[in-house]
Amino acid sequence: MTSTPIPATTRGRALVVGATGITGQAVARRLVADGWDTTGLSRSGRELVDQMATVSADLTSAEELRTALTDVHPEIVVITAWTRRDTEAENIEVNGALVRDLLAALEPAGSVRHVALMTGLKHYLGPFEAYATGVMPDTPFHEEEPRLETPNFYYAQEDELFAAAARQGFTWSVHRAHTVFGFATGNAMNMVATLCAYATLCRELDRPFVFPGSQTQWDSLTDVTDAELLAEQMVWAATDPAGADQAFNIANGDVFRWRWLWPQIAAHFDLPWEGFEGEPRTLEHAMAGVEDTWTAIAQREGLAESRLDRVASWWHTDGDLGRDIEVCTDMNKSRAAGFTATRDTRAAFFDYAERYRAARIIP
Repeated sequence: MTSTPIPATTRGRALVVGATGITGQAVARRLVADGWDTTGLSRSGRELVDQMATVSADLTSAEELRTALTDVHPEIVVITAWTRRDTEAENIEVNGALVRDLLAALEPAGSVRHVALMTGLKHYLGPFEAYATGVMPDTPFHEEEPRLETPNFYYAQEDELFAAAARQGFTWSVHRAHTVFGFATGNAMNMVATLCAYATLCRELDRPFVFPGSQTQWDSLTDVTDAELLAEQMVWAATDPAGADQAFNIANGDVFRWRWLWPQIAAHFDLPWEGFEGEPRTLEHAMAGVEDTWTAIAQREGLAESRLDRVASWWHTDGDLGRDIEVCTDMNKSRAAGFTATRDTRAAFFDYAERYRAARIIP
């Protein structure tokens, strides 16, 4: 398959699907800064990025997608959205259909040259129902590892992407991110915002900053993905021939142990801390019933969001920090292809924490 790459210096048209999410906002900001005419598609249609046009649609409705995208003719499409259902069979159905229906809605205009799809490390670890069970590849994970035998909605999304690319003639890229650090307003699935909210509540309730996860996560090496680095890779893959028709891992390029970073986060918020002791002490358990406390803090401090569930997602961070396996990724394929950007994870965490403070998300 061939496609003419779009030079990075040429202003073009881009569509970001899931534009209100942590990654979607980062990609949109990057595209706007690079001079792209950028449209964000989301269920709400909220305007969270300056100079980005917006359209709204239920991403699970083929009819709404066709209607919303009638006059949107992008050259590059970045898909960062997914929907969680109760079973993996339902996840496969709804998320595979999302990619299929979206690309079908864009097909009549014939404008699409490249589609970048964000997935994640469940590609190697398995889906929610069978997470980190059975035979998995050794860490660090490499892109050439064969798919697991367990059905997985990431595989369904890839297959729909590949089928549409073969039919429509555009190039594609898949971006497998680890835990994403970033800045996003109105989106709670973000470990940085969640830990900042947790620290704020620990201070208010005079509690120590307790590590909620497993001993494996406390002691083992791990890595994460900066949302802005992920955005940079996705735009690179959409505009550089070396990124065409490839799947890439994307992580910051450094590794760390939570037992090293956790005390530094506690010190940043001037809190006593506790590490792993005997068993995980989950955030869902520790933070049960604190919604009114957050509301009181928000009112007293003039915070932008008084609803805790729009700032923090205990289950999401518990899932990442509670894993009983080592998780890290190999970045050599991306580097060999010419994408060599990196991020300092510690610096990124504290930079985002201060951005949340400046935006009055935390006091």
